Formats: sequence, structure tokens, C-alpha cells
Amino acid sequence: MIGKSNLIDIVAGTNRGLLVNAAQQQAILAAIANLEDFNPTLRPLASNLLEGDWRLLYTTSKALLNIDRLPFFQLGQIYQCIRVETNSVYNIAEIYGIPALEGLVSVVAKFTPLSPSRLQVKFQRSIIGLQRLIGYTTPGNFVQEIESGHFQNKLAFDFPIQSQQQQGWLDITYLDDDLRIARGNEGSVFVLSKT
Repeated sequence: MIGKSNLIDIVAGTNRGLLVNAAQQQAILAAIANLEDFNPTLRPLASNLLEGDWRLLYTTSKALLNIDRLPFFQLGQIYQCIRVETNSVYNIAEIYGIPALEGLVSVVAKFTPLSPSRLQVKFQRSIIGLQRLIGYTTPGNFVQEIESGHFQNKLAFDFPIQSQQQQGWLDITYLDDDLRIARGNEGSVFVLSKT
């Protein structure tokens, strides 16, 4: 069996999947499948381990990886913050490029459990802005501002998402104290570590 530390080592040099070749991707997907066979949390949606701020280590999601293709900008860290009490998911991508113009792209979603490991996700809101102008410091603080209702920044593009196509499901296939693996309805895989 390939262990957790081996998977983390394998994905470390891929820049979250941006720099992966076909052979590496095949090895990573095999390592993920091996680890999923030994998932210590069989009911992840009933576990308190799900709550918290997670940093993306690796993904096959073209939607996320394509953010790095914006001219003059580079994809920074990507986070997924889960708040079980409010059934909320916050996807946050930090964008870098021109000094003092660091950006942020965030999508806010609500989730509904469909099974012990699958959740339905419905995207509700998107926020785009410059980190300095919207007062961004950490993912946790940003989420707290939104959850408390205090995020009313006029310097950000903050708009609702109302399309029925902006929903999907996510299976949590591995969950422990500091690592989560998930598979999405579009075939994407996600490996995240708790911050």
C-alpha cells in the first residue's frame, strides 16, 4: 500500500497539478485509489474532521487549473473552507502577478448531504477583488467576514450565481485529521490538507 506521506511526496512537485505529465498523473491517481481503500472515516459527513480550512495540494480540475492561464497573473494557494454548521463551502483562489495587485477569486456554495460520503453542492455567490482593497488576510478571516454578514465591500465584484448548471456533487473518499480526498461529478479529483 502506498501511504499518505508517499502521496503527499508524489504531488509535491506538481504545483497542484499544473506541472504534471501523463506518467505522473497515472502514478498519482493510483496512489490516491490505494489510499482511498483504507479510508479511516467511513461516514465523513457525520465526522467533525470535515470542518475547517483545507489547502489544495493536487487536482485534475481544469476549471481550477485554468485560473493560472490568466495573462500577467499566477495562481497562488487554493483553499476550500467548510463550515458544517451552516452547510457552507467557500472556495478561495489567491492570484498573484503585479505587485500590490494581488487578487482573490472566491465562490460560495451551500451543500446538502446525499449519503454518508456524498454532498450536493449548489454555488450561490462569487466574489472577485484585490486582496488589499477587500481586506483579505487569511481564508478563515475572509470566511468569518462573509458568515457574519459583515462583508459588504464595495471594491469587490460580488454577484449571485443563479444558473441551475452551477451545481454538482462531491464524494469524500478519504478523510483523516489532516488529509482529505474528494471526487467530483465532472470526474475531477482533489487532494487537500488541513491548514
